[in-house]
Amino acid sequence: MSLHYVALGDSTTVGVGDPMNGSSTTDLSGAGARPGEGWRGWASLLADSLASSHRVTFSNFATSGATVPVVATEQLPSTGDGPIDIASLIVGVNDTLRSTFDAGQIREHLYQCAEHLTARGAVLLTVRFHDHGKVFGLPRWLRRPLWQRIEQVNLAFDDLHARYGGIRLDMADYPEVYRRDFWSIDRLHPGERGHRKLARAFADELAVRGVRIDVPPDLDCASRPPSRWADAVWMVREGGPWLGRRAHDLVPWAARMALTQLRPPRPRPGPLALPASSHSEVRRIEA
Repeated sequence: MSLHYVALGDSTTVGVGDPMNGSSTTDLSGAGARPGEGWRGWASLLADSLASSHRVTFSNFATSGATVPVVATEQLPSTGDGPIDIASLIVGVNDTLRSTFDAGQIREHLYQCAEHLTARGAVLLTVRFHDHGKVFGLPRWLRRPLWQRIEQVNLAFDDLHARYGGIRLDMADYPEVYRRDFWSIDRLHPGERGHRKLARAFADELAVRGVRIDVPPDLDCASRPPSRWADAVWMVREGGPWLGRRAHDLVPWAARMALTQLRPPRPRPGPLALPASSHSEVRRIEA
């Protein structure tokens, strides 16, 4: 049996955080794998596992930094118009990190992708995102508005799943998502363990739905999670500059959101109260 698997999304689906050389270092721009070695990642691991039982054609159109509109307008047209058996659509986190965030536009483009892919026969693979701010250890004033944006993306994926079906993983259901060894050094992309867990979870769900998988993705990891020293060095060299570049976009917005939430709500104006003499006058006129 042959299977055509198409992957759409951002750097997580590219495989950032899981370099083929086994290194535990990477950065937010997607650099870090040695030249010529590149990234592996959960989608490639899943495709390899499917290939243990089927003739698999795997096309990965994901790009680092992609937002939902980029997936819909650039990646989706590249998939052609032929039959698809499995299609993964995991994107949206980059949208939450920009001042141009538009929940309505995100929903519209996600529906465009899902309708096109499922019309071609694809089983849709999606996720419900966890609280990224908790993983980053962000202060509560910044974490809360970021989570509100992530939840808006999640609600769009909820509706998508209800309408088009497929397989959806709720990342918050996996306790290891909040463990350090799940993530690469930047804590934004899964490390080898995270990518393997994601591939295995999708493979298990596909198997439940009758897709034969003789060799499921291996959960054993060759790399070790970053040490505290590596974390500190990375933060100085890579994380700090990245946060500086994002600060002009995110921090003012988050500060406004935090102030809005701290302000007590304005009382709603009630009905206009008339003086007692006015009430008497009204009764007299009605009489």
